[in-house]
Amino acid sequence: MKFIAQRVLRAMLTVNGQPVSEIGRGLVVYFGIRVGDTIKQAEKCAEKIANLRIFEDGEGKMNRSVLDIGGEVLFVSQFTLYGDARKGNRPSFSDAERPERAEPLYHAAGELLERLGVPVKYGIFGADMQILQHNDGPVTIIYEI
Repeated sequence: MKFIAQRVLRAMLTVNGQPVSEIGRGLVVYFGIRVGDTIKQAEKCAEKIANLRIFEDGEGKMNRSVLDIGGEVLFVSQFTLYGDARKGNRPSFSDAERPERAEPLYHAAGELLERLGVPVKYGIFGADMQILQHNDGPVTIIYEI
């Protein structure tokens, strides 16, 4: 599993021009699932997202998590995180898990994040989504397990 977390002041996700999810201050998390990934990895990712200290404290140091600031997460499935463009110019997505196995893991990871106390808004799995985000910093963290 791999995720990219971006610190935002706000973000909005639409599908076919229709609003689906919107958050205020928090994280937009792009979440990719590789062939063979497990629920144990989803648990570790949820814990990492909830506790990642990338928000500033009163002294301007990144010491606070999305939980600490009462922030939200916009959680977006993204198989293209496992795109491999080393050979040629058209990426191969053979490392990305098949949708019928990836979708339940994506939802499980989001639910685990919610159980940790983080408000989570979702994208629509497999949809062509448009995301408008107001990055803060910018701060972008990439994590793979």
